[in-house]
Amino acid sequence: MKLEWMGEHREVVEALIHYCNIYAGVYRIEKMEYQGIRYSYAQIQVLEYLLENEERGENMSSIAQRLGITRSNFTKIINRLVSKGLVEKARMPGSKRDINVTVNDLGRELYENYTKGILKRHFEPMFRDLDKLSPDARTYVRDALMDAMRGRNQKEE
Repeated sequence: MKLEWMGEHREVVEALIHYCNIYAGVYRIEKMEYQGIRYSYAQIQVLEYLLENEERGENMSSIAQRLGITRSNFTKIINRLVSKGLVEKARMPGSKRDINVTVNDLGRELYENYTKGILKRHFEPMFRDLDKLSPDARTYVRDALMDAMRGRNQKEE
């Protein structure tokens, strides 16, 4: 039986589902290594967010919310990163509860090494295809992915 609900978007939906399933299967597995330190995509995403948003000075709850993961999972990831010597935790000034997390030099070095490999293996091919699109078309692709993630229909807004 051929399913019709995807219409002319079947190939894009199938590619997206395929990508998501592969990513979900390896997201938490510590299969990458740098100087004897094994790490996962979940951990690298947190490092990336921390590095990109250092100046924000956010507490752990805010970061977890922005990343779309539970506070408990975020705390587990942070604790793993601390145990690996990649990040440091400290109480935020003037607060007994809020904790600030910063990436140390080894964490920065690991992230830099990761980006060189991931860019070459995964993102350069995708970027070449995206470069064929106009900036507006890339915006539409981004918006379509975000709407699919949120389960939002423009007519419902």
